[in-house]
Amino acid sequence: MSARLALEGVAARLGDRAVLAGVDLAVAPGEIVGLVGRNGAGKTTLLRIAAGTLAPDAGRVTLDGSEIASFDRRARARIVALVPQDTQVPFPFSVAELVLMGRTPHLGFLGFEDAHDLDVARAAMQRMGIEALADRAAPTLSGGERQLAVVARALAQEPRLLLLDEPTAFLDLRHRLEVLTVLRERAADGASALVVSHDLGLAARFCDRLVLLGDGRVLAEGPPRDVLSPDTLRAAFGIEAEIVTAPDGTPLVVPRSVTTR
Repeated sequence: MSARLALEGVAARLGDRAVLAGVDLAVAPGEIVGLVGRNGAGKTTLLRIAAGTLAPDAGRVTLDGSEIASFDRRARARIVALVPQDTQVPFPFSVAELVLMGRTPHLGFLGFEDAHDLDVARAAMQRMGIEALADRAAPTLSGGERQLAVVARALAQEPRLLLLDEPTAFLDLRHRLEVLTVLRERAADGASALVVSHDLGLAARFCDRLVLLGDGRVLAEGPPRDVLSPDTLRAAFGIEAEIVTAPDGTPLVVPRSVTTR
């Protein structure tokens, strides 16, 4: 079976700075992969390349075995949904309207939503617990409420691949768990996800594999218990840390100090 998403030898520069240098990464159908690393490691750039919104300077990106460049924007949006780190909504769309925008790639020639589209959007809002916000203007939402609405919009898109950049950054603990539980539900149905996260504990608990980026390269990848070691954390984050095991076997990172250089 082809990987849902595959990056081969991907390199990218922003201005005169090399951000990614020969990255290989794959996400299988039904798999959740966590992308972790310090600030500036290239995680957001990699996600934009995976979404097709940024072309790499070198390397190859495929979706379900086909070159990402072979999909037009509409066709790509039926496969991939991107949840950015912080989405600003400058126009006074209601939350219901914002979530319904996720149906755009699926609309017919005239661009009108039908009963099915409305049902899908409504179900996405219900799943994220934001039905009560349906009539609220998006610019009036708190950061956490807006993030839940954007995740609901991505769910309404019904993608086979979800790309999420710090999706839990503005959320309280309950809603962090809710978002990641939804990803596990989607994975059980065959969808895939690539999730950027600074919360190593939640990433270890909900992701099948972790990919650790550092200086634009993959420093380690594999099951969370293999990636989250004192040596890799020292190399990637410049910290001394102890790894303890939770009762369910999940590795937990206990930072001790910053390494001296």
